[in-house]
Amino acid sequence: MPAMAIEHAPEPSQFRVTLFVGPQPVEGNPFTSSCVFNVKKRSWKGGIQVEIAVTQRQIDTLSADIDFSRWLAQALSDLPDEDRPSHQNRAQELFIQAVCWCKLDLALQASITQENQCVTDDIWVAEVRASVSNRRDFITSYIASELDLVLRSATAP
Repeated sequence: MPAMAIEHAPEPSQFRVTLFVGPQPVEGNPFTSSCVFNVKKRSWKGGIQVEIAVTQRQIDTLSADIDFSRWLAQALSDLPDEDRPSHQNRAQELFIQAVCWCKLDLALQASITQENQCVTDDIWVAEVRASVSNRRDFITSYIASELDLVLRSATAP
């Protein structure tokens, strides 16, 4: 996930973060997904796992906020018709990952403790929304990079 390292936590050298798994459904919550990240702070002897949860409703709202569907349609417009559905599905997964990464950055800024933890879907809803809006270019660049898309000149929102 090298593209995501571009805009990480406020002190990138303080944390080393990698995506472990996700998005995946949250057991017992059919409309909630999560990503699990491995987080290692320089001063810690070992790393931790942080699960970041978001609801489908939050994902839908955030997607609408940054007009992700329109961006994705433009980004995939040069692909053959038979390739688009798989790229669209993967782009949705990558969007959830990027949203979770934005939420994780908020946790890192709040000085998370050295213990495995879950940041539930009801924490930092407004802050995540602001972060995703502010990081629209980061999110779309990350997705384009992961999908190996060659984008035309930057498009206006």
